[in-house]
Amino acid sequence: MSEEASGGQRSVHDLVGVGFGPSNLALAIAIAEHNEELRRTPGARAVNAAFVERQPRFGWHRGMLLADATMQVSFLKDLVTLRNPRSDFSFLSYLQSRDRLIDFINQKNFFPSRMEFHDYLQWAADRVDGDVAYGREVVAIHPVVRGGEIVSFDVVARDATGTGEPLVRRTRNLVLGTGLVPHLPDGVSADDRIWHTRDLLPSAERLRTMSPAPSRFMVVGAGQSAAEAVDYLHREFPEAEVCAVITRYGYSPADDSAFANRVFDPAAVDDYFVASPQVKQMIMSYHGNTNYSVVDHDLIEDLYRRVYQEKVRGEQRLRLLNVSRVEEAVRSGDRVRTVVESMITGERTALDVDAVVFATGYRTPDPSWLLGEIAAEFRRDDTGQVVVARDYRIETTSRLRAGVYLQGGTEHTHGISSSLLSNTSVRSAEILDSIVSHDEPAADPIGVAARRPVSVDELVPLLSK
Repeated sequence: MSEEASGGQRSVHDLVGVGFGPSNLALAIAIAEHNEELRRTPGARAVNAAFVERQPRFGWHRGMLLADATMQVSFLKDLVTLRNPRSDFSFLSYLQSRDRLIDFINQKNFFPSRMEFHDYLQWAADRVDGDVAYGREVVAIHPVVRGGEIVSFDVVARDATGTGEPLVRRTRNLVLGTGLVPHLPDGVSADDRIWHTRDLLPSAERLRTMSPAPSRFMVVGAGQSAAEAVDYLHREFPEAEVCAVITRYGYSPADDSAFANRVFDPAAVDDYFVASPQVKQMIMSYHGNTNYSVVDHDLIEDLYRRVYQEKVRGEQRLRLLNVSRVEEAVRSGDRVRTVVESMITGERTALDVDAVVFATGYRTPDPSWLLGEIAAEFRRDDTGQVVVARDYRIETTSRLRAGVYLQGGTEHTHGISSSLLSNTSVRSAEILDSIVSHDEPAADPIGVAARRPVSVDELVPLLSK
């Protein structure tokens, strides 16, 4: 029997965050600091938030935590500093807690290793004073209706292990921070020999223990992840050949010059949001090389030196198949049969490899898949994309009074930097400010707010997915 039928009362959160990566972690910290400030104000009501995360513990691109990989953004663009430089959750506070502050300063480097920054994120996640349910996958979001209006949502999350009872959280606002989805070319399916770069480290480690040892890898892609995968496999498997397939003549350097980096400033979001469609397209065209399909200059130089040195020695273990594309990648026993086509001559070359790594990027999922009938209330533009207000709240019909906010998937409205780590701390503050400005009493007595009940028969197929 549902709680509604029992005539009880379910507490209502001000917000529930779906996903607990860096974006919603930054939001949780902003809420904690906001609530701490409110404790000094008599009668003020704190923001009541909960988060649901599918992973069993905090993790951020674990499959690409390569030993020598560094961040591509300054440590000052951490979870809090651009919003609150005095925060105890800053990267500098983390360094102090790890007794490495002076050592880090002596490096004279603004860019920590990716492993160190991940440790910082883990440190911050462990310190957040809030309701974070790990190991829970959101499988449905149901509307709660009062007087014909949707006033809140019931978020249904199953236990990721399949052994626990479903978790239901009622909320007046959703903040979707589910992250990006790995993209593979049409017709390609990942397995233990065909990988996306997201799974590079664990997949490579499994292959390392197998016999015979791998003799050839292929990496497809021209961006930073592709170059890092080539670098890693070439170093870690010294007896194997590494074939890099790229559609260009070589890797292109990222434009990280001071003026170009202004495209990542918080103010650039304001500029992009009010710009005409033509200017939006122009900005993307001009500044795409700050973030997309580009590689750090030092890594390009290092890979070129290796190619040249191998030519001097009369060996070619690192092969660049440039201006080419992979036309076929089919599993054949313990190997993968690939066909690489020259985009210039059309010549096709068959190569058997031990593993193919696709560094083919990520896609932003449409929030509609999770929201079901609620998504029918979203406003959409001429291209079918959801219309998002400046505060990252999806614009809806008047029937939907509860808020749906996006932590990602807003590039079409807010620009390159809107969903990147560079803007995380500022974006979280803007979302929190918007939620507070729409504040209403947080009690929703069952019987006053009646919704379409979630029956046991409905939950069973959801939890078995």
